[in-house]
Amino acid sequence: MKVIEYQEKYRQDFIRLNTAWVEKYFVMEDTDREILSHTDELIKKGGMIYFAVENEKVLATCMVIPEGKDVWEICKLAADENYEGHGAGSAVFKACMDYAVLHGAKKLTLISNHILKPALHIYEKFGFKQIKVDRTEYERCDIQCEYIVPKDKA
Repeated sequence: MKVIEYQEKYRQDFIRLNTAWVEKYFVMEDTDREILSHTDELIKKGGMIYFAVENEKVLATCMVIPEGKDVWEICKLAADENYEGHGAGSAVFKACMDYAVLHGAKKLTLISNHILKPALHIYEKFGFKQIKVDRTEYERCDIQCEYIVPKDKA
């Protein structure tokens, strides 16, 4: 498995995996549709999408986007359910963290839901801490996490 930055040929895989993931647990919301239909614009504004690929098959994907001067959001983490537990989700998540830090992030944020145990495990593994939820762009959001980049890595 290799982790690669966004390539147009995998754009539909990003949409497919994220749509399948959302629809498995929740319902698509306007914010989902907005992000999935404007990936190119988000990348032009500094964001990045990573893919875990093996034999040209996308196993997992994740996006990171700048929110402000030194705050970045990690979002749209999704894995092919046939490959869950193979480390692909962790790999793309870590790639997003590294990308944001490389581009000046001092804090990383994300929102999620308590039923997504595998995703919550990834967040915890990489040092994210739960904080009070103050974001409302998704109805399904009941967990908010942040990661403060250590000064020696910033």
